[in-house]
Amino acid sequence: GPMIVIDRPVTLATALITLLALIFYIWTGISVARARGKHGVKAPTMTGPAEFECAVRVQANTLEWLVVFVPALWLATVYFSPSMSILYLSWLPPVLGAVWIVGRVIYKSGYMTAPEKRETGFVISTLAALALIICALIGIFITWSAVSAV
Repeated sequence: GPMIVIDRPVTLATALITLLALIFYIWTGISVARARGKHGVKAPTMTGPAEFECAVRVQANTLEWLVVFVPALWLATVYFSPSMSILYLSWLPPVLGAVWIVGRVIYKSGYMTAPEKRETGFVISTLAALALIICALIGIFITWSAVSAV
């Protein structure tokens, strides 16, 4: 029968990670709004003092990466996690999701301190997203093989 994954603990963890990622993204938007107010940068202007422009770039870059992160996280959770016979490996997607969020927090903190300090967080979150894509590919391959063998 069809795999039911919605109520699995791993899936619930991924749901929570997804919400935390969205809350983090909302926080980046609030940071832009605060910087607008603090520096009097009226919409639709996207340039201004460095603090404002850094906040705008953090928000924009986070949005750019959410497009990669969210589908990769869920594809890895739906295909990789159930196909892992070693239980702790099935937790890899939500753990990588948490690492991605931590990386984004470090990225935001670094970027807001000085743009050249954004690299560590960027590398952490990028590697986590790429690892999720690899997990998704492995899970899809394993699942496809199992379906083809029937």
